Amino acid sequence: MVTGSTHGSETDRPIAPLLDTARAACDRATFDGDGSGLDDAARDMDAVAAAVSLARGRLLHARHLLDSAASVDPAELDLFEEAVQLFARVGDSHGEAEALFWVGCFHQVVRGDHAAAERALLKSASLAREHGDHLTLSYALRHQGIAAHMSGDLERADRLLRESTALRRADGFAAGVAANLVGLAYISSAQGHADRAKDLLGEAAEIADGAAAHAIRAQVDQARKDMGVEA
Repeated sequence: MVTGSTHGSETDRPIAPLLDTARAACDRATFDGDGSGLDDAARDMDAVAAAVSLARGRLLHARHLLDSAASVDPAELDLFEEAVQLFARVGDSHGEAEALFWVGCFHQVVRGDHAAAERALLKSASLAREHGDHLTLSYALRHQGIAAHMSGDLERADRLLRESTALRRADGFAAGVAANLVGLAYISSAQGHADRAKDLLGEAAEIADGAAAHAIRAQVDQARKDMGVEA
């Protein structure tokens, strides 16, 4: 799929045929003097470039998550911002919403710039909500909730993570549900609801184990230690 997304897109087509079509359009223009296919081919190439930029940026982000002590590759943000521009150019709102989320995620997770993150996350959520892109919306809401939690607005953080979790349950995104439950447990603990936090971590552990989401299960175990909660 061209966007490299986990949801549908108007550019949701295999890449190889698009390259063949572009090559054929160039040949027709060169040898037949027929340039009628060039504009469509150029648009397809923008869609391909957007998908590649997004995927390359995500690879860099994943490497950073595995080794946060490593130096940040500045190309990560450049790739995400390029993807935003290209998806917007081809009119792919799904891809644009996803790329905007990753811009926000970079600012929040890598740079700790919550103001810049919030701008991108709000726009991502707005586009995703408008076009029914529930998965990207769940990501944008989750990270807005993280920002609210860090700022001490526990009520808003709880509301945002609950909405994100409901979307993820509906989509069958089990690992994402487990990740959110860990966040909700921390919020509950901060609100003084120890029993609820324990129940949330128990559910998170069960879901993470069932989804083989080992990194999320490690977060559950760490949260239990942080909160002094027994399994």
